[in-house]
Amino acid sequence: MPSPPKKLGCCKLILPDMKPLRFFIFSGLVLGLLAAGQPAHAQGRGRLGQPGARLGQLDNAKIAFITSRLTLTQDQAQRFWPTYNEFVAKRRELNRTARLLRRDAANAGLSDAQLRDNFTQDFAIRQQQLNLEKDYFEKAQKVLTLRQVAQLYQAERDFTKEVLKRVAGQGAPAPLGEQ
Repeated sequence: MPSPPKKLGCCKLILPDMKPLRFFIFSGLVLGLLAAGQPAHAQGRGRLGQPGARLGQLDNAKIAFITSRLTLTQDQAQRFWPTYNEFVAKRRELNRTARLLRRDAANAGLSDAQLRDNFTQDFAIRQQQLNLEKDYFEKAQKVLTLRQVAQLYQAERDFTKEVLKRVAGQGAPAPLGEQ
């Protein structure tokens, strides 16, 4: 079992138990991926002018971030990532459907019956999202320990907070992994 994370001096930075060179390479990769996309943000397209390139960069940074937090064995990683990627794709599709539904609900020209139908569809999508979370939780436990599943959920939240901070431009970006 890996040792608990270490605190470094007066910093709040919490590092997983990694060899220093491996952590340095990982940090450089993540920061490089996030920094490389900055000029492309103004155009709304990825580095190569492709609409999905920025999303791909973000996904790669998220994978690196989660990998650093979970300390997966090679066997766990081989079994975990395909399941996780499937979950993320399904979650992304449900979120897209919900976003389109909310956009349609903002239409002032909808009748009461259409609004009621919209709410019914929204409730159904939220139930699908909950069912997906439950299903994935069960699948994740077949590959990860319960503690690793909890770390995964926390890592997802931390990554989202970090991305939102960087997008909002709140001063200098904090190092990834800061608590």
